[in-house]
Amino acid sequence: MSQAPKRITYSCASLFYQVKDSIFRLGGIGIVLLSIFFLVACKDTNEGPLIPDVLVNEQINVSSLQYPALRQDGGYVYLNGGYKGIMVVRQSASLYLAVERACPYDPLNTCKLEADVSNLFIIDPCCSSQFNFQGQVTAGPAIYNMKQYRTSLAGNILYITN
Repeated sequence: MSQAPKRITYSCASLFYQVKDSIFRLGGIGIVLLSIFFLVACKDTNEGPLIPDVLVNEQINVSSLQYPALRQDGGYVYLNGGYKGIMVVRQSASLYLAVERACPYDPLNTCKLEADVSNLFIIDPCCSSQFNFQGQVTAGPAIYNMKQYRTSLAGNILYITN
């Protein structure tokens, strides 16, 4: 089992709590200057999984004999494309979800996300993270949801893009 590289990041809130005593010792001007610094310099460092971006521009005929599983709600198929592949899940007759098969916990490992043999959830065979069929993480070590691609349905043609 491979471990995701550890990134040390600090949110603005955690930095503030680490230096708050020093800020208050500086008095009013120190508080104003440091407040301006935090407002200008801080941004959200929660970038999510580092799944490499690749061009996704797929189209499939959802009523094709090639994809019989997409004729019923909850049915899914695997497509080539994306970084490690794409999983298309039929949510309803007019709504399809397309997700990346790279695990958001460690996208560089050799595994691909796949439906569990029970067909009740999606699992990463390398780290055992689990996701529901809406792409949301249900069991770790992953903390991020599956990467989703845009879908649009025109007649029987499903377009999958990023």
